[in-house]
Amino acid sequence: MLKTITFGLTLLGSLCCVMPVAAAEYYRYLNDKGVPVLDRQGVPPEFIEKGYQVVDDQGRVLREIPPAPTPEERERMAAEKARASSDAQLLRIYSESADVERARDRKLSELDGVIGVAQSNLNSLRVQQANLQAKAAEFERASRKVPEHLIVQIDNIKAEQASLEKDIERYRQNRKEAELSFEADRLRLIQLRGR
Repeated sequence: MLKTITFGLTLLGSLCCVMPVAAAEYYRYLNDKGVPVLDRQGVPPEFIEKGYQVVDDQGRVLREIPPAPTPEERERMAAEKARASSDAQLLRIYSESADVERARDRKLSELDGVIGVAQSNLNSLRVQQANLQAKAAEFERASRKVPEHLIVQIDNIKAEQASLEKDIERYRQNRKEAELSFEADRLRLIQLRGR
């Protein structure tokens, strides 16, 4: 029995010594002259972006590292990723094109309301300016100097009007952009839904 145990331990020890050694890995890449180089140390940083292969000592390819994408390819991939994200969001928000149309109508109605309020405020300022200018004209007809506070009020109202006119123009531009955006979403949704 002791012989059997000793033999078993000897056999186990022999098997442990025969464990496979990790195969050597080499890196194959093209240098700046286009000549293939085989290197055990790795790929120099300036050649990594061109791609390379990891091979064993028999020359078999273990892994292939593709070339880094060009700036144009990176830009295209980023655009595709953004488009896919946008499409996913569009499909999450809207079930059908009628949903887009309802959302568009709500948004345009909201913008029309904002434009209407701003236009009303602008009209009110114009009336105020006309009243103040009429008062200033009374002073001038009476050959008296127009009070400084009246001139300041007129100037302030003119500045407010200019600011409101810019706001109204911006709101109108936002409205046009919203129309175009919703139309693009509607057409894209139809395309994605395959109808």
